[in-house]
Amino acid sequence: FVIKYTLDPVWKPFTVPLVSLCDGDVEKMIKVMCYDYDSDGGHDFIGEFQTSVARMCEAQDAFPVSASMLLGKNEGGASRGWRWLSDQVCGGVGIDFTASNGNPRDPSSLHYINPMGTNEYLSAIWAVGQIIQDYDSDKMFPALGFGAQLPPDWKVSHEFAINFNPTNPFCSGVEGIVQAYSACLPHIRFYGPTNFSPIVNHVARFAAQATQQEAASQYFILLIITDGVISDMDETRHAVVQASKLPMSIIIVGVGNADFAAMEFLDGDSRVLRSYTGEEAMRDIVQFVPFRDFRNAPKETLAKAVLAELPQQVVQYFKHQNLPPINSEPA
Repeated sequence: FVIKYTLDPVWKPFTVPLVSLCDGDVEKMIKVMCYDYDSDGGHDFIGEFQTSVARMCEAQDAFPVSASMLLGKNEGGASRGWRWLSDQVCGGVGIDFTASNGNPRDPSSLHYINPMGTNEYLSAIWAVGQIIQDYDSDKMFPALGFGAQLPPDWKVSHEFAINFNPTNPFCSGVEGIVQAYSACLPHIRFYGPTNFSPIVNHVARFAAQATQQEAASQYFILLIITDGVISDMDETRHAVVQASKLPMSIIIVGVGNADFAAMEFLDGDSRVLRSYTGEEAMRDIVQFVPFRDFRNAPKETLAKAVLAELPQQVVQYFKHQNLPPINSEPA
């Protein structure tokens, strides 16, 4: 089956009895292979999985087979045979604590310490975090903040662990991120400037260590949640251009109603991003999503926007590096 002109194809359900796939042997293994179709016949291998009719029948619900399943998304029991193209996906979160977000004790602040337990940043962390955590192999996220003054000396930091444990900044799932965020909020002072480059470079250092891999085994995703103001655009452009050479993608989620022109500039959909030195990005690794456009939308709509470019970015990196996919094993 071929579905053209889309990066997220959804295949139609079978219209023939499943047992016709296995000559009546429901335990017989069936291999499904997926390729990126090219009109010149040079189809690029994306991934594969093996299952059986018996396992498919165990699924509780019928489901459409989408390209996102190739990236490990669990969308029902029948997807348990799908694996990530990469063996280990590592996600990290960066949170903007600069003064442009407003005083957290003011109800107008995007970081408002709300007795009801929610604010714009929490809403974004919950909504986007629940999507991203499905793609992280161990669901342990290094959660970092930037742009705040920290106790006890009140120096500004642009890459601090929000759990205040610099030797172990990892949080368990989106719940752990929310808990660490809520706990640190009353104990820091919002400041500035809004520098993105330190946190991009922080994750890039880990991604650089994975460039020696001999197969498509490691890929890093940095999620940045921000109000859209940025102070170090030149340095950030340079950091993103350098990171485009690494197994790494950046998802920027803008909260509030600010002008997000700077974020859209980093998202190289309309033009190739260049460093201040003139060097071009090797590939587009940034996806920008304005959270206000999806705040009341179904989770599936937000997920589609957040992950719209990620499959292509992952495949593009490993293809450029000539790294073979990790072979899928029977479920």
